[in-house]
Amino acid sequence: MRLAALNFVLGAWLVQQLTQLPSVPWLVCVWIVALVLLCLLFAPQHQQQSSVNKYSKVFLRGLAALMLGLSWASSVALWRLSDALPHTWEQKTIAIEGVVASVPEVTERGVRFRFDVEKTLTEHAVVPSHISLNYYAVNQYAKDQQTIEPTATQSNLFNAGERWLLNVRLKRPHGSQNPHGFDFESWALSENIRATGSIKTKADWKKLDDFVWRPSYMIEHVRARIQQRIASVLANKPYSGVIQALMMGNDNNITPEDWQIFLRTGTTHLMSISGLHITMLSGLAFGLASFLWRRSPKLAIRIPTRKAAVLAGVLVALSYALIAGFSVPTQRTVYMLSVFAVALWSSRQVAISQVLALALLVVVLLDPWAVNAPGFWLSFGAVALIAYALGARIGESHWFKVAVKTQWAVTIGMLPLLLVMFNQASIISPIANAIAIPVISFVVTPLALLGSFLPVDAPLKWSYFALELCMRVLTWLNQLPLATWQQHTPPVWTLFPALIGVFWLLLPRGMPMRWLGLLGFLPMLFIVPARPMQGDMKITVLDVGQGLSVVVQTSKRTLLYDTGPKFNAQSDAGSRIVVPYLRGEGIGKLDGMMVSHHDNDHSGGLSSILALMPVDWLNSALPESLALPESLETMQCYAGQIWTWDDVQFEVLHPSLESYDNEKIKDNDRSCVLKITSHAGSMLMTGDIEKNVELALVELDADILKSDVVIAPHHGSKSSSTAAFIEAVAPSASIMTPGYLNRYQHPKPEVVVRYQAAGSQIYRSDYHGALEIHYVKNQPIRFNSYRMQHRRYWHDVFENSPAP
Repeated sequence: MRLAALNFVLGAWLVQQLTQLPSVPWLVCVWIVALVLLCLLFAPQHQQQSSVNKYSKVFLRGLAALMLGLSWASSVALWRLSDALPHTWEQKTIAIEGVVASVPEVTERGVRFRFDVEKTLTEHAVVPSHISLNYYAVNQYAKDQQTIEPTATQSNLFNAGERWLLNVRLKRPHGSQNPHGFDFESWALSENIRATGSIKTKADWKKLDDFVWRPSYMIEHVRARIQQRIASVLANKPYSGVIQALMMGNDNNITPEDWQIFLRTGTTHLMSISGLHITMLSGLAFGLASFLWRRSPKLAIRIPTRKAAVLAGVLVALSYALIAGFSVPTQRTVYMLSVFAVALWSSRQVAISQVLALALLVVVLLDPWAVNAPGFWLSFGAVALIAYALGARIGESHWFKVAVKTQWAVTIGMLPLLLVMFNQASIISPIANAIAIPVISFVVTPLALLGSFLPVDAPLKWSYFALELCMRVLTWLNQLPLATWQQHTPPVWTLFPALIGVFWLLLPRGMPMRWLGLLGFLPMLFIVPARPMQGDMKITVLDVGQGLSVVVQTSKRTLLYDTGPKFNAQSDAGSRIVVPYLRGEGIGKLDGMMVSHHDNDHSGGLSSILALMPVDWLNSALPESLALPESLETMQCYAGQIWTWDDVQFEVLHPSLESYDNEKIKDNDRSCVLKITSHAGSMLMTGDIEKNVELALVELDADILKSDVVIAPHHGSKSSSTAAFIEAVAPSASIMTPGYLNRYQHPKPEVVVRYQAAGSQIYRSDYHGALEIHYVKNQPIRFNSYRMQHRRYWHDVFENSPAP
């Protein structure tokens, strides 16, 4: 059973590594072979097998499970991918009819919710069955808007379970593709979100039914009521978002500052729905049911107390999981508890390894994409480590000793996975969790549940008071020096010696030389990403959507050019894309930063980067009125600035120093233009300069503009990239950084044609993801597309996009 479950999961995981799913005929053959193997394995045996045959049977059983995992995951993926939005219908107005399928989430400009499409009313249009929609309470294209709070009427306009007729504009799921970054397209596929878009409020739209009676919509309706109650009772409380996360699984209202505290103290898993909370609540329900059940002799005679208590624990776990949205972490725990309950009711002794294997099998069977989620490996890994560490006990141990050993096993055992997945681990995590786990699981969560359903405010207020005390302790721990260990993302292969080291360290006491297990961590800690050689450079143009951020590495120094956009009040490219990339590459500080100008798509991530990463100096065209840390060395960029790092020359070509006195100059035309020259070639970074600046640069010194690679001005806007400028630069490759299907329609077709006519190869961040450009002496410039090199079957491949 255990071997079969592991091989089935391995098969499903292998499918997620494919760039293309197998064809239907090939898949049918795999199904047939797997079923034939199963028939052979379960055929009646009329004679005693030899030991060789027994081993063969084990091998065939594992092979059959592997092939079943491959064929099952492939079949489910093909079925889900078939429900897709055709490219030809992207960004076109389509009339649809359907039901609001989730609790609407309030955003800065409106609300967002999932929508089940029942009918497509536009002739010949094809729309997936499950989509995500945004309703904008204001004009989403208003240039002067920053943060706009929707009114109560606007926030409550859509409710779970309502049937609506809407006119929408949709696009296929598409996210940024960067090293050490989040794969939105993988997440959308696992969540069965097959298109995203917005509601056309100027077209016809109306509510058709107040409520559609279906179990899933009824659950969402209850969840909405709970959310409203929490928001009402804990209005304007700084940690009310944490309470909502614990009840609803919606962590969007937790502030970035609080997330940093949870991350650095290793308590992130406690601040959202997790298996730990469900297990603890189930345990409380078990204890209470056991106490009450044994008080009634008649009940105890009819059904044994232990069985009744287990049933109560499973029902509470299932109820809480449904309220929380039945996410993958909650599913795992409910399945595991259910297996234990079935075993107890059937009076069978079941080993923890068998329970884990069965739960593993059920989770992957229902959701083959679960293997892509870090939480899948962390939660199952934690339970397996605890079982391994405590499995060799003989007799009863003191509870404190068991707790310490459990915390030690989880801390040391999860370290390799945390470093590979998040390139950091909390040093103070054991202390923080020892305090936070009992408070959150035994006090905050149960009281919040009671307060969510009872018509009394006191339990919710008590829950918040306990959470507030816990947050004070975590905040203090977060301020301790060396609270977190951060490093580069180690190669995946280093995980295997590290795990061997973990199992060696967790051997029972008395085993000789357990300390040798520490040697398994050495590759993970000391094999670092290679930097360029002296005189060479590596330039990474990150995929930040409609915006720009470029990391320049020489042999010893790192420069960041632009910081990407700010997406909303909670997130920006700096914290979501740039800093994870820098840390994953082992870059602990920036030797310099240049921000070309003040537009959001170039400077929106600045504050996050300054808060999360040491920066030696900032050179920019930002206004002097902008608030910056006093300790930061700042200067204005201007033509004539030249410096050399590791035999690589940096030269600013624009703007002139005198231009800062002219207030009539637009921000775009004051962009810092930077040329970088190495032994192997050069690159020109242009910000958002427009045609008048381009022509001025050409007239001033056309020769200095010549570069092997150029980042096209203003993302390929028609206001830039004049023929004279392109002729002067004469780039062999041009990079454009537009957002996917952006509203500006960048890059303009005529601009693309202009570069191609000059013999320049076009690269686009929305098609290629992040681009790594390697300049190595005596070698041609090499381009690596992250989207192409790490392509999976759920990623779109775009026409006319070369494969670097």
